[in-house]
Amino acid sequence: AKIATTIYGAKAVEYTEEAESQIARYEALGYGSFPVCVAKTHLSLSSDASLKGVPTDFVLPVREVRASVGAGFLYPLVGTMSTMPGLSTRPSYYEIDLDLETGKVLGLS
Repeated sequence: AKIATTIYGAKAVEYTEEAESQIARYEALGYGSFPVCVAKTHLSLSSDASLKGVPTDFVLPVREVRASVGAGFLYPLVGTMSTMPGLSTRPSYYEIDLDLETGKVLGLS
């Protein structure tokens, strides 16, 4: 809540039941002291991309909280936010090739 009220200008933070449950679980697992990196729209300080400039007195809705344990931080998802999956250690494009005799692309399934 400190990031939302001090930096973003929110008047409050609203957590879904799922987010509350996830926070409690992460604290029980010993991740409660991890730094926080907020995942939200880049178009506004709020979760609403239409609120331009420096909006104030809005409620920041946290719908989910995820842990990136290997990297050592927690990240709340604010509003409607999509995330991308992590990459494998060997990208699939290494397995794609072109058969020069037939012109067929190999390695796609």
